[in-house]
Amino acid sequence: MRRFLLSLLMLALLASGSQAFELGIDNLEARGFDSLKGKRVGLITNQTGVNSHGKRTREILAKAPGVKLVSLFTPEHGLDGKELAGKYVANRTDPLTGLIAHSLYGPTRKPTPEMLKGLDVLVYDMQDIGVRSYTYISTMARCMEAAGENKLEFMVLDRPNPLGGLRVEGPPVEQQWISFVGQLPVPYVHGLTCGELARMLNERKWMAAQCRLTVVRMRGWERSMVWNDTGLRWVKTSPNIPRADSPAYYVATGIVGSLAGLETGVDGPTPFEICAGKGVDPEAFTRYVKNLGIEGVQVRPYSGGGFGGCRLSIAPNAKGDLCFLALALLAETNRLSSPDLFAKSSSDKLDIFHKVYGSANIREQLRKGTPVQKIAQSWKPAVEKFRAERTAYLFY
Repeated sequence: MRRFLLSLLMLALLASGSQAFELGIDNLEARGFDSLKGKRVGLITNQTGVNSHGKRTREILAKAPGVKLVSLFTPEHGLDGKELAGKYVANRTDPLTGLIAHSLYGPTRKPTPEMLKGLDVLVYDMQDIGVRSYTYISTMARCMEAAGENKLEFMVLDRPNPLGGLRVEGPPVEQQWISFVGQLPVPYVHGLTCGELARMLNERKWMAAQCRLTVVRMRGWERSMVWNDTGLRWVKTSPNIPRADSPAYYVATGIVGSLAGLETGVDGPTPFEICAGKGVDPEAFTRYVKNLGIEGVQVRPYSGGGFGGCRLSIAPNAKGDLCFLALALLAETNRLSSPDLFAKSSSDKLDIFHKVYGSANIREQLRKGTPVQKIAQSWKPAVEKFRAERTAYLFY
């Protein structure tokens, strides 16, 4: 009830024009862009880079007095967020500003010295979803490394974590599986804002070079708040994250969907909201998931195209462990599939799965019939260690 009332209050205040909640870009604008005055700026952004009223950050900075916006840099999915996952993005000219938007999801994932020539500062303003394998934070990390190597300042305009700041869960990533879909040594769900994550990765020296970092904080955000509590309008972050609750579904089935022989709803109207395998009995599968008793998660049978399984319904403030749900869905669909999901998957799919999950040991654990509760319990030491370590880097 408290969250519901808070959300209504936020909506009312935003509608009335009151600054009840400020994003990093709102805060920067309110300060008259003081920390960017007289500087040549490169902006890392996409369609999610907007202020609390929906105006694009790149348009705001292009018109900001005393600020020289020189170039743009774009992540996976491109400047408009419409490119499909894994597809290379080309450089382009932004029709709104007339600037070149350099792709950081093409031949290079990190800005080159040539791209950065003449800049004083890189500014990052994109909406993350709070999950390790979502590549926007990998882009941020690579850009921070480039800034350090090229003696540039780096500024993060902070934004809410849509999953909130309390949910920390899931498998860690082993060193040999560090990649662009698992760039940082954090649990699968880290519970940090981009600004907090930037501070932690910079001070703990997770990248080869460190930068002069500034985080422009939000005002009005609390760790207990999920996206619906902010009163902000959700901007689709990529083709398969269309709604504010989509990140929770991404946690539940994103790892599972890396393997072959599964239906998760991706590229359809309800991405990541389904978990189904070929020939699986939907009624029995749904009973299995219900019996897990994960708080805030409801399921109903799903069947279509020869696939059987369940359709998920996850409450925005669900208390249950969504990474445990992901593991249970994986284990059960794998058990019921013949051949199993790993045997069905190509070497490329297995490689991406191991990188997303963070380890290759899960296949052997499932083959041996290791209970999912025991596997999930094995994540706990790394999760608790991270919880303790992150405390020094929190802004909220």
